Amino acid sequence: MERPRPASLARGTLLWAALALPALTADRIGLNEPRPAWQQAAGVAVLAVAAALSRRLPLAAFGSAAALSLAAAPALFTVSYGPALGVFALLLGLRAARARPAVVCFVAVSCAGTARIVLVGVDPAPEWLVMTGTLLFGGVFPWLVGRYWRQSRELAEAGWLRAARLEDEQRLAEERARLRERARIAQDMHDSLGHDLSLIALRAGALQVAPGLAHEHRAAAADLRVAAADATDRLHRIIGVLREDDYEPVPLAPAGETLEQLVTRAAESGLPVRWEPVGHGPAAQPGGVAERLLHRVVREALTNAARYAPGAPVVVTATGQDEGAAVIITNGPPAQESSRPSGGGTGLLGLRAAVTDAGGTFESNPHEEGFRVRAYVPERRTAVPEQRTTGTPRRRTAEPRRPAAVPFTHARRRVALGLGTAAGAGIVLVGAAFGWYVYAETHSVMAPAAYAHLRLGTPAAEAERVLPERDVNDPPTDRAPAPPEGADCRYYRASGELFVSVDHFRLCFDGGRLVAKDVVPRFGRSGESRQDHKEFEQ
Repeated sequence: MERPRPASLARGTLLWAALALPALTADRIGLNEPRPAWQQAAGVAVLAVAAALSRRLPLAAFGSAAALSLAAAPALFTVSYGPALGVFALLLGLRAARARPAVVCFVAVSCAGTARIVLVGVDPAPEWLVMTGTLLFGGVFPWLVGRYWRQSRELAEAGWLRAARLEDEQRLAEERARLRERARIAQDMHDSLGHDLSLIALRAGALQVAPGLAHEHRAAAADLRVAAADATDRLHRIIGVLREDDYEPVPLAPAGETLEQLVTRAAESGLPVRWEPVGHGPAAQPGGVAERLLHRVVREALTNAARYAPGAPVVVTATGQDEGAAVIITNGPPAQESSRPSGGGTGLLGLRAAVTDAGGTFESNPHEEGFRVRAYVPERRTAVPEQRTTGTPRRRTAEPRRPAAVPFTHARRRVALGLGTAAGAGIVLVGAAFGWYVYAETHSVMAPAAYAHLRLGTPAAEAERVLPERDVNDPPTDRAPAPPEGADCRYYRASGELFVSVDHFRLCFDGGRLVAKDVVPRFGRSGESRQDHKEFEQ
Protein backbone atom coordinates (compact mmCIF):
# COMPACT_ATOMS: atom_id res chain seq x y z
CA MET A 1 0.00 0.00 0.00
CA GLU A 2 1.35 3.41 -0.95
CA ARG A 3 2.29 5.55 2.01
CA PRO A 4 0.66 9.01 2.15
CA ARG A 5 2.87 11.90 1.23
CA PRO A 6 3.69 14.52 3.90
CA ALA A 7 1.71 17.23 2.09
CA SER A 8 -1.37 14.99 1.84
CA LEU A 9 -1.03 14.03 5.51
CA ALA A 10 -0.77 17.68 6.51
CA ARG A 11 -3.89 18.60 4.51
CA GLY A 12 -5.81 15.72 6.09
CA THR A 13 -4.75 16.82 9.56
CA LEU A 14 -5.82 20.42 8.93
CA LEU A 15 -9.16 19.20 7.56
CA TRP A 16 -9.74 17.07 10.65
CA ALA A 17 -8.81 19.93 12.98
CA ALA A 18 -11.20 22.33 11.23
CA LEU A 19 -14.10 19.86 11.38
CA ALA A 20 -13.41 18.77 14.95
CA LEU A 21 -13.54 22.36 16.24
CA PRO A 22 -17.35 22.78 16.05
CA ALA A 23 -17.82 19.23 17.37
CA LEU A 24 -15.89 20.17 20.52
CA THR A 25 -17.22 23.70 21.04
CA ALA A 26 -20.90 23.58 20.00
CA ASP A 27 -21.98 21.96 23.28
CA ARG A 28 -19.94 24.32 25.43
CA ILE A 29 -21.45 27.50 23.96
CA GLY A 30 -24.99 26.18 24.14
CA LEU A 31 -25.65 25.50 20.45
CA ASN A 32 -26.31 21.80 21.20
CA GLU A 33 -27.67 19.91 24.14
CA PRO A 34 -24.70 18.77 26.24
CA ARG A 35 -23.36 15.28 25.62
CA PRO A 36 -21.13 13.01 27.66
CA ALA A 37 -17.41 13.31 27.10
CA TRP A 38 -17.15 9.82 25.63
CA GLN A 39 -19.65 10.76 22.90
CA GLN A 40 -17.62 13.84 21.98
CA ALA A 41 -14.42 11.78 21.89
CA ALA A 42 -16.08 9.15 19.72
CA GLY A 43 -17.34 11.83 17.33
CA VAL A 44 -13.87 13.37 16.99
CA ALA A 45 -12.39 9.92 16.32
CA VAL A 46 -14.96 9.22 13.60
CA LEU A 47 -14.15 12.59 12.00
CA ALA A 48 -10.45 11.67 12.03
CA VAL A 49 -11.20 8.40 10.21
CA ALA A 50 -13.41 10.22 7.70
CA ALA A 51 -10.72 12.82 7.03
CA ALA A 52 -8.18 10.05 6.44
CA LEU A 53 -10.54 8.32 3.96
CA SER A 54 -11.70 11.47 2.18
CA ARG A 55 -9.06 11.30 -0.58
CA ARG A 56 -9.12 7.62 -1.52
CA LEU A 57 -12.64 6.69 -0.36
CA PRO A 58 -14.73 9.87 -0.40
CA LEU A 59 -17.99 7.91 -0.31
CA ALA A 60 -16.95 6.14 2.91
CA ALA A 61 -15.95 9.50 4.42
CA PHE A 62 -19.34 11.03 3.64
CA GLY A 63 -21.15 7.94 4.93
CA SER A 64 -19.23 8.18 8.20
CA ALA A 65 -20.17 11.84 8.65
CA ALA A 66 -23.82 11.11 7.82
CA ALA A 67 -23.93 8.20 10.30
CA LEU A 68 -22.38 10.40 12.97
CA SER A 69 -24.97 13.13 12.35
CA LEU A 70 -27.85 10.63 12.50
CA ALA A 71 -26.51 9.20 15.75
CA ALA A 72 -26.34 12.68 17.27
CA ALA A 73 -29.75 13.88 16.01
CA PRO A 74 -32.51 11.90 14.27
CA ALA A 75 -33.27 14.93 12.08
CA LEU A 76 -29.61 14.93 10.85
CA PHE A 77 -29.27 18.62 11.70
CA THR A 78 -26.59 19.25 14.28
CA VAL A 79 -24.18 22.13 14.69
CA SER A 80 -21.43 19.78 15.81
CA TYR A 81 -21.33 17.65 12.65
CA GLY A 82 -23.22 19.73 10.07
CA PRO A 83 -20.02 21.37 8.67
CA ALA A 84 -18.38 17.95 8.33
CA LEU A 85 -21.42 16.61 6.46
CA GLY A 86 -21.29 19.47 3.93
CA VAL A 87 -17.50 19.33 3.47
CA PHE A 88 -17.41 15.58 2.87
CA ALA A 89 -20.35 15.87 0.45
CA LEU A 90 -18.39 18.50 -1.49
CA LEU A 91 -15.30 16.27 -1.56
CA LEU A 92 -17.46 13.34 -2.67
CA GLY A 93 -18.65 15.27 -5.72
CA LEU A 94 -15.15 16.55 -6.44
CA ARG A 95 -13.27 13.26 -6.14
CA ALA A 96 -15.75 10.52 -7.11
CA ALA A 97 -16.18 9.99 -10.84
CA ARG A 98 -19.45 8.03 -10.70
CA ALA A 99 -22.72 9.57 -9.52
CA ARG A 100 -24.76 6.43 -8.85
CA PRO A 101 -22.98 5.33 -5.62
CA ALA A 102 -23.48 8.81 -4.16
CA VAL A 103 -27.18 8.79 -5.06
CA VAL A 104 -27.56 5.38 -3.44
CA CYS A 105 -25.82 6.71 -0.32
CA PHE A 106 -28.16 9.72 -0.15
CA VAL A 107 -31.18 7.44 -0.45
CA ALA A 108 -29.79 5.16 2.27
CA VAL A 109 -29.22 8.10 4.61
CA SER A 110 -32.75 9.35 3.94
CA CYS A 111 -34.24 5.93 4.68
CA ALA A 112 -32.16 5.49 7.85
CA GLY A 113 -33.09 8.96 9.07
CA THR A 114 -36.78 8.38 8.38
CA ALA A 115 -36.73 5.07 10.24
CA ARG A 116 -34.97 6.61 13.23
CA ILE A 117 -37.41 9.52 13.34
CA VAL A 118 -40.35 7.12 13.27
CA LEU A 119 -38.88 4.99 16.04
CA VAL A 120 -37.45 7.58 18.47
CA GLY A 121 -38.62 10.95 17.17
CA VAL A 122 -40.75 13.19 19.37
CA ASP A 123 -42.53 15.08 16.57
CA PRO A 124 -42.01 13.07 13.34
CA ALA A 125 -43.47 15.50 10.76
CA PRO A 126 -41.25 18.55 11.44
CA GLU A 127 -38.25 16.36 12.20
CA TRP A 128 -38.63 14.64 8.83
CA LEU A 129 -38.81 18.04 7.12
CA VAL A 130 -35.64 19.11 8.91
CA MET A 131 -33.90 15.86 7.99
CA THR A 132 -34.89 16.14 4.31
CA GLY A 133 -33.88 19.79 4.10
CA THR A 134 -30.56 19.11 5.81
CA LEU A 135 -29.83 16.20 3.47
CA LEU A 136 -30.61 18.30 0.40
CA PHE A 137 -28.99 21.53 1.52
CA GLY A 138 -26.08 19.99 3.45
CA GLY A 139 -25.50 16.87 1.34
CA VAL A 140 -26.92 16.86 -2.18
CA PHE A 141 -26.28 20.53 -2.90
CA PRO A 142 -22.55 20.47 -1.89
CA TRP A 143 -22.17 17.19 -3.81
CA LEU A 144 -23.55 18.82 -6.97
CA VAL A 145 -21.24 21.78 -6.45
CA GLY A 146 -18.30 19.37 -6.23
CA ARG A 147 -19.36 17.55 -9.39
CA TYR A 148 -19.73 20.85 -11.25
CA TRP A 149 -16.27 21.87 -10.07
CA ARG A 150 -14.82 18.52 -11.13
CA GLN A 151 -16.39 18.69 -14.60
CA SER A 152 -15.18 22.26 -15.03
CA ARG A 153 -11.62 21.13 -14.32
CA GLU A 154 -11.96 18.16 -16.67
CA LEU A 155 -13.36 20.41 -19.38
CA ALA A 156 -10.48 22.85 -18.95
CA GLU A 157 -7.95 19.99 -19.12
CA ALA A 158 -9.66 18.57 -22.20
CA GLY A 159 -9.56 22.02 -23.80
CA TRP A 160 -5.82 22.36 -23.23
CA LEU A 161 -5.20 18.84 -24.54
CA ARG A 162 -7.29 19.58 -27.60
CA ALA A 163 -5.43 22.84 -28.21
CA ALA A 164 -2.10 21.00 -27.99
CA ARG A 165 -3.36 18.28 -30.32
CA LEU A 166 -4.61 20.84 -32.83
CA GLU A 167 -1.23 22.58 -32.73
CA ASP A 168 0.49 19.26 -33.44
CA GLU A 169 -1.94 18.54 -36.26
CA GLN A 170 -1.33 22.01 -37.68
CA ARG A 171 2.42 21.48 -37.63
CA LEU A 172 2.03 18.09 -39.29
CA ALA A 173 -0.31 19.57 -41.90
CA GLU A 174 2.16 22.34 -42.68
CA GLU A 175 5.01 19.86 -42.98
CA ARG A 176 2.86 17.63 -45.18
CA ALA A 177 1.95 20.62 -47.33
CA ARG A 178 5.61 21.50 -47.81
CA LEU A 179 6.41 17.92 -48.83
CA ARG A 180 3.50 17.86 -51.25
CA GLU A 181 4.52 21.15 -52.80
CA ARG A 182 8.02 19.80 -53.31
CA ALA A 183 6.55 16.69 -54.89
CA ARG A 184 4.37 18.84 -57.15
CA ILE A 185 7.32 20.89 -58.31
CA ALA A 186 9.39 17.74 -58.81
CA GLN A 187 6.63 16.09 -60.85
CA ASP A 188 6.19 19.15 -63.02
CA MET A 189 9.94 19.30 -63.61
CA HIS A 190 9.86 15.64 -64.58
CA ASP A 191 7.07 16.13 -67.09
CA SER A 192 8.35 19.37 -68.61
CA LEU A 193 12.08 18.62 -68.66
CA GLY A 194 11.53 14.99 -69.64
CA HIS A 195 9.48 16.07 -72.63
CA ASP A 196 12.05 18.67 -73.67
CA LEU A 197 14.95 16.23 -73.27
CA SER A 198 13.06 13.70 -75.39
CA LEU A 199 12.64 16.30 -78.12
CA ILE A 200 16.33 17.13 -77.87
CA ALA A 201 17.13 13.45 -78.33
CA LEU A 202 14.84 13.39 -81.38
CA ARG A 203 16.57 16.38 -82.91
CA ALA A 204 19.94 14.82 -82.23
CA GLY A 205 18.78 11.58 -83.87
CA ALA A 206 17.55 13.46 -86.94
CA LEU A 207 20.84 15.32 -87.11
CA GLN A 208 22.73 12.03 -86.87
CA VAL A 209 21.11 10.65 -90.03
CA ALA A 210 21.15 13.91 -91.98
CA PRO A 211 22.93 13.57 -95.41
CA GLY A 212 26.21 15.35 -96.04
CA LEU A 213 27.24 15.37 -92.39
CA ALA A 214 30.84 14.60 -91.50
CA HIS A 215 31.64 11.47 -89.51
CA GLU A 216 32.81 13.34 -86.42
CA HIS A 217 29.62 15.43 -86.49
CA ARG A 218 27.50 12.29 -86.71
CA ALA A 219 29.34 10.88 -83.70
CA ALA A 220 28.76 14.10 -81.77
CA ALA A 221 25.04 14.01 -82.63
CA ALA A 222 24.86 10.36 -81.51
CA ASP A 223 26.59 11.23 -78.25
CA LEU A 224 24.16 14.13 -77.76
CA ARG A 225 21.19 11.83 -78.35
CA VAL A 226 22.50 9.24 -75.89
CA ALA A 227 23.30 11.93 -73.30
CA ALA A 228 19.81 13.39 -73.59
CA ALA A 229 18.23 9.97 -73.21
CA ASP A 230 20.43 9.17 -70.20
CA ALA A 231 19.56 12.52 -68.65
CA THR A 232 15.88 11.71 -69.11
CA ASP A 233 16.31 8.37 -67.34
CA ARG A 234 18.25 9.94 -64.46
CA LEU A 235 15.63 12.65 -64.10
CA HIS A 236 12.95 9.97 -64.01
CA ARG A 237 14.73 8.05 -61.24
CA ILE A 238 15.45 11.17 -59.16
CA ILE A 239 11.92 12.49 -59.40
CA GLY A 240 10.59 9.01 -58.62
CA VAL A 241 12.33 9.19 -55.25
CA LEU A 242 10.71 12.56 -54.45
CA ARG A 243 7.20 11.58 -55.51
CA GLU A 244 4.60 10.36 -53.06
CA ASP A 245 2.48 7.39 -54.03
CA ASP A 246 -0.75 8.78 -52.57
CA TYR A 247 -0.45 12.19 -54.20
CA GLU A 248 -0.58 13.39 -57.75
CA PRO A 249 -0.31 17.16 -58.33
CA VAL A 250 -2.30 19.05 -60.87
CA PRO A 251 -0.08 19.69 -63.91
CA LEU A 252 1.07 23.10 -64.97
CA ALA A 253 1.09 23.82 -68.66
CA PRO A 254 3.36 26.35 -70.34
CA ALA A 255 1.59 29.67 -70.46
CA GLY A 256 -0.35 30.15 -73.71
CA GLU A 257 0.63 26.80 -75.28
CA THR A 258 -2.31 24.92 -76.81
CA LEU A 259 -2.50 21.25 -77.70
CA GLU A 260 -1.95 22.01 -81.36
CA GLN A 261 1.14 24.09 -80.57
CA LEU A 262 2.48 21.25 -78.39
CA VAL A 263 2.06 18.77 -81.26
CA THR A 264 3.60 21.21 -83.72
CA ARG A 265 6.65 21.72 -81.49
CA ALA A 266 7.11 17.94 -81.21
CA ALA A 267 6.84 17.55 -85.00
CA GLU A 268 9.43 20.26 -85.55
CA SER A 269 11.77 18.31 -83.28
CA GLY A 270 11.60 15.29 -85.59
CA LEU A 271 8.79 13.24 -84.05
CA PRO A 272 6.50 11.82 -86.77
CA VAL A 273 3.29 13.12 -85.20
CA ARG A 274 0.10 14.32 -86.86
CA TRP A 275 -2.57 16.60 -85.38
CA GLU A 276 -6.14 15.59 -86.30
CA PRO A 277 -8.83 17.63 -84.56
CA VAL A 278 -12.40 16.38 -84.93
CA GLY A 279 -15.07 19.01 -85.47
CA HIS A 280 -14.03 22.26 -83.83
CA GLY A 281 -11.44 20.59 -81.66
CA PRO A 282 -11.52 20.41 -77.92
CA ALA A 283 -14.13 22.41 -76.06
CA ALA A 284 -11.92 23.05 -73.04
CA GLN A 285 -11.81 26.59 -71.73
CA PRO A 286 -8.42 28.30 -71.98
CA GLY A 287 -6.51 27.94 -68.74
CA GLY A 288 -9.12 25.56 -67.33
CA VAL A 289 -8.63 22.25 -65.62
CA ALA A 290 -9.52 20.21 -68.71
CA GLU A 291 -7.04 22.02 -70.96
CA ARG A 292 -4.18 21.64 -68.49
CA LEU A 293 -4.88 17.97 -67.89
CA LEU A 294 -5.19 17.20 -71.60
CA HIS A 295 -1.98 19.12 -72.26
CA ARG A 296 -0.19 16.86 -69.79
CA VAL A 297 -1.77 13.72 -71.23
CA VAL A 298 -0.59 14.60 -74.75
CA ARG A 299 2.86 15.62 -73.55
CA GLU A 300 3.37 12.39 -71.60
CA ALA A 301 2.10 10.26 -74.47
CA LEU A 302 4.44 11.96 -76.98
CA THR A 303 7.37 11.58 -74.58
CA ASN A 304 6.70 7.84 -74.18
CA ALA A 305 6.32 7.41 -77.95
CA ALA A 306 9.66 9.11 -78.55
CA ARG A 307 11.41 7.03 -75.87
CA TYR A 308 9.89 3.58 -76.30
CA ALA A 309 8.75 3.60 -79.97
CA PRO A 310 11.34 5.65 -81.87
CA GLY A 311 10.35 6.35 -85.45
CA ALA A 312 6.73 5.17 -84.96
CA PRO A 313 4.06 7.40 -86.49
CA VAL A 314 1.90 9.16 -83.88
CA VAL A 315 -1.60 10.52 -84.36
CA VAL A 316 -3.16 12.97 -81.88
CA THR A 317 -6.93 13.25 -82.19
CA ALA A 318 -8.79 15.89 -80.17
CA THR A 319 -12.54 16.36 -79.98
CA GLY A 320 -15.01 18.36 -77.99
CA GLN A 321 -17.72 16.46 -76.06
CA ASP A 322 -20.53 17.35 -73.69
CA GLU A 323 -19.10 19.89 -71.25
CA GLY A 324 -15.57 18.65 -71.71
CA ALA A 325 -12.91 17.50 -74.12
CA ALA A 326 -11.18 14.26 -75.12
CA VAL A 327 -7.88 13.32 -76.76
CA ILE A 328 -6.64 10.07 -78.27
CA ILE A 329 -2.90 9.53 -78.88
CA THR A 330 -2.09 6.48 -80.97
CA ASN A 331 1.36 5.34 -82.10
CA GLY A 332 2.28 2.47 -84.41
CA PRO A 333 5.05 -0.07 -84.00
CA PRO A 334 8.58 1.34 -83.55
CA ALA A 335 10.57 1.82 -86.76
CA GLN A 336 13.74 0.82 -84.94
CA GLU A 337 14.62 -1.09 -81.81
CA SER A 338 14.63 1.01 -78.64
CA SER A 339 17.46 0.63 -76.18
CA ARG A 340 15.23 1.89 -73.38
CA PRO A 341 13.32 -0.47 -71.13
CA SER A 342 9.62 -0.48 -71.65
CA GLY A 343 8.84 -0.46 -67.94
CA GLY A 344 8.14 2.45 -65.65
CA GLY A 345 4.52 3.44 -65.93
CA THR A 346 4.60 6.03 -63.15
CA GLY A 347 3.71 8.80 -65.56
CA LEU A 348 0.65 6.93 -66.85
CA LEU A 349 -0.42 6.08 -63.32
CA GLY A 350 -0.18 9.71 -62.33
CA LEU A 351 -2.20 10.69 -65.41
CA ARG A 352 -4.89 8.18 -64.54
CA ALA A 353 -5.16 9.51 -60.98
CA ALA A 354 -5.26 13.15 -62.06
CA VAL A 355 -7.91 12.60 -64.74
CA THR A 356 -10.03 10.44 -62.43
CA ASP A 357 -9.91 13.03 -59.66
CA ALA A 358 -11.14 15.62 -62.14
CA GLY A 359 -14.18 13.45 -62.88
CA GLY A 360 -12.92 12.12 -66.25
CA THR A 361 -11.90 8.78 -67.70
CA PHE A 362 -8.47 7.53 -68.72
CA GLU A 363 -7.37 4.48 -70.72
CA SER A 364 -3.89 3.34 -71.77
CA ASN A 365 -3.40 -0.03 -73.43
CA PRO A 366 -1.75 -1.70 -76.44
CA HIS A 367 -3.53 -1.02 -79.71
CA GLU A 368 -2.88 -3.28 -82.73
CA GLU A 369 0.94 -3.27 -82.95
CA GLY A 370 1.40 -0.01 -81.10
CA PHE A 371 -0.07 1.79 -78.11
CA ARG A 372 -3.03 4.09 -77.47
CA VAL A 373 -3.85 6.59 -74.74
CA ARG A 374 -7.40 7.92 -74.42
CA ALA A 375 -8.53 10.61 -71.93
CA TYR A 376 -11.74 12.55 -71.33
CA VAL A 377 -11.90 15.47 -68.87
CA PRO A 378 -15.09 17.43 -68.08
CA GLU A 379 -14.77 21.16 -67.76
CA ARG A 380 -15.63 21.59 -64.11
CA ARG A 381 -13.67 24.26 -62.32
CA THR A 382 -14.83 23.11 -58.90
CA ALA A 383 -13.47 19.60 -59.34
CA VAL A 384 -9.87 20.59 -58.61
CA PRO A 385 -8.45 24.01 -57.71
CA GLU A 386 -6.66 25.74 -60.57
CA GLN A 387 -3.60 26.28 -58.45
CA ARG A 388 -2.26 24.42 -55.51
CA THR A 389 0.34 26.05 -53.42
CA THR A 390 0.04 23.77 -50.43
CA GLY A 391 -0.99 20.48 -52.01
CA THR A 392 -3.96 18.22 -51.32
CA PRO A 393 -4.07 14.43 -51.06
CA ARG A 394 -5.20 12.74 -54.22
CA ARG A 395 -7.52 10.45 -52.33
CA ARG A 396 -9.40 12.51 -49.90
CA THR A 397 -10.55 10.90 -46.70
CA ALA A 398 -13.10 12.07 -44.24
CA GLU A 399 -11.75 14.53 -41.75
CA PRO A 400 -11.34 12.85 -38.38
CA ARG A 401 -13.93 13.78 -35.84
CA ARG A 402 -12.66 16.27 -33.38
CA PRO A 403 -13.42 15.51 -29.76
CA ALA A 404 -15.89 18.25 -29.05
CA ALA A 405 -16.90 19.41 -25.59
CA VAL A 406 -20.58 18.59 -26.17
CA PRO A 407 -20.71 15.74 -23.61
CA PHE A 408 -19.05 17.99 -21.05
CA THR A 409 -21.44 20.81 -21.88
CA HIS A 410 -24.48 18.58 -21.48
CA ALA A 411 -23.12 17.19 -18.23
CA ARG A 412 -22.48 20.72 -16.94
CA ARG A 413 -26.03 21.68 -17.85
CA ARG A 414 -27.42 18.67 -16.04
CA VAL A 415 -25.31 19.41 -12.98
CA ALA A 416 -26.32 23.08 -13.09
CA LEU A 417 -29.97 22.06 -13.35
CA GLY A 418 -29.49 19.67 -10.46
CA LEU A 419 -27.81 22.44 -8.45
CA GLY A 420 -30.71 24.77 -9.07
CA THR A 421 -33.28 22.11 -8.24
CA ALA A 422 -31.49 21.02 -5.09
CA ALA A 423 -30.95 24.61 -4.02
CA GLY A 424 -34.60 25.48 -4.57
CA ALA A 425 -35.88 22.35 -2.84
CA GLY A 426 -33.40 22.77 -0.02
CA ILE A 427 -34.32 26.41 0.51
CA VAL A 428 -38.02 25.54 0.58
CA LEU A 429 -37.58 22.63 2.98
CA VAL A 430 -35.10 24.42 5.22
CA GLY A 431 -37.34 27.46 5.22
CA ALA A 432 -40.33 25.31 6.11
CA ALA A 433 -38.35 23.52 8.81
CA PHE A 434 -37.06 26.81 10.21
CA GLY A 435 -40.54 28.25 10.21
CA TRP A 436 -41.85 25.20 12.02
CA TYR A 437 -38.98 25.42 14.49
CA VAL A 438 -39.70 29.08 15.20
CA TYR A 439 -43.40 28.37 15.56
CA ALA A 440 -42.91 25.37 17.85
CA GLU A 441 -40.33 27.10 20.05
CA THR A 442 -42.17 30.41 20.39
CA HIS A 443 -45.49 28.69 21.10
CA SER A 444 -43.98 26.59 23.87
CA VAL A 445 -42.83 29.59 25.92
CA MET A 446 -44.34 29.93 29.38
CA ALA A 447 -44.22 33.30 31.06
CA PRO A 448 -42.39 33.33 34.41
CA ALA A 449 -45.42 35.04 36.01
CA ALA A 450 -47.69 32.20 34.90
CA TYR A 451 -45.24 29.68 36.33
CA ALA A 452 -45.10 31.57 39.62
CA HIS A 453 -48.90 31.70 39.74
CA LEU A 454 -49.25 27.89 39.68
CA ARG A 455 -49.29 26.15 43.04
CA LEU A 456 -48.92 22.49 43.91
CA GLY A 457 -52.32 20.82 43.97
CA THR A 458 -53.74 23.10 41.25
CA PRO A 459 -56.21 21.13 39.11
CA ALA A 460 -54.97 20.31 35.59
CA ALA A 461 -58.04 21.97 34.02
CA GLU A 462 -57.26 25.23 35.81
CA ALA A 463 -53.55 25.01 34.91
CA GLU A 464 -54.43 24.51 31.24
CA ARG A 465 -55.73 28.08 31.14
CA VAL A 466 -52.23 29.56 31.58
CA LEU A 467 -50.21 26.89 29.77
CA PRO A 468 -48.81 27.56 26.20
CA GLU A 469 -50.30 25.90 23.13
CA ARG A 470 -47.45 23.41 22.86
CA ASP A 471 -44.93 21.80 25.10
CA VAL A 472 -41.23 21.39 24.20
CA ASN A 473 -40.37 18.79 21.52
CA ASP A 474 -36.84 18.10 22.79
CA PRO A 475 -37.01 18.48 26.58
CA PRO A 476 -33.74 18.68 28.56
CA THR A 477 -34.44 15.50 30.51
CA ASP A 478 -30.74 14.90 31.15
CA ARG A 479 -30.49 18.11 33.25
CA ALA A 480 -33.84 17.75 35.00
CA PRO A 481 -34.28 16.10 38.41
CA ALA A 482 -35.93 12.72 38.66
CA PRO A 483 -39.68 13.07 38.04
CA PRO A 484 -42.30 11.79 40.50
CA GLU A 485 -43.18 8.18 39.89
CA GLY A 486 -46.21 7.75 37.65
CA ALA A 487 -46.52 11.48 36.91
CA ASP A 488 -47.02 13.03 33.47
CA CYS A 489 -44.36 15.73 33.08
CA ARG A 490 -44.39 18.50 30.52
CA TYR A 491 -41.60 20.94 29.68
CA TYR A 492 -41.97 24.58 28.63
CA ARG A 493 -39.41 27.18 27.62
CA ALA A 494 -38.81 30.09 29.94
CA SER A 495 -37.59 32.35 27.08
CA GLY A 496 -38.27 32.83 23.38
CA GLU A 497 -34.59 32.98 22.38
CA LEU A 498 -33.73 30.69 19.47
CA PHE A 499 -30.66 28.55 18.75
CA VAL A 500 -29.37 28.86 22.32
CA SER A 501 -29.91 26.90 25.49
CA VAL A 502 -32.58 28.46 27.76
CA ASP A 503 -34.17 27.69 31.09
CA HIS A 504 -37.12 25.31 31.07
CA PHE A 505 -40.13 24.86 33.35
CA ARG A 506 -41.26 21.31 34.17
CA LEU A 507 -44.79 20.67 35.38
CA CYS A 508 -45.79 17.18 36.50
CA PHE A 509 -49.45 16.15 36.86
CA ASP A 510 -50.81 13.07 38.56
CA GLY A 511 -54.46 12.31 39.26
CA GLY A 512 -55.55 15.49 37.53
CA ARG A 513 -53.53 17.78 39.84
CA LEU A 514 -50.13 19.47 39.75
CA VAL A 515 -47.80 17.40 41.92
CA ALA A 516 -44.39 18.91 41.03
CA LYS A 517 -42.95 22.03 39.42
CA ASP A 518 -39.26 22.51 38.70
CA VAL A 519 -36.94 24.93 36.94
CA VAL A 520 -34.44 23.17 34.66
CA PRO A 521 -31.52 25.58 34.23
CA ARG A 522 -30.00 26.17 30.85
CA PHE A 523 -26.69 24.57 29.90
CA GLY A 524 -23.80 26.13 31.78
CA ARG A 525 -25.86 26.81 34.93
CA SER A 526 -26.64 23.21 35.82
CA GLY A 527 -24.34 23.38 38.86
CA GLU A 528 -26.37 26.14 40.49
CA SER A 529 -29.00 25.26 43.07
CA ARG A 530 -32.70 25.81 42.61
CA GLN A 531 -32.59 28.48 45.33
CA ASP A 532 -30.74 30.73 42.84
CA HIS A 533 -33.95 30.79 40.73
CA LYS A 534 -36.40 32.01 43.34
CA GLU A 535 -37.19 34.93 41.07
CA PHE A 536 -39.37 32.57 39.00
CA GLU A 537 -41.45 31.90 42.13
CA GLN A 538 -41.96 35.58 42.94
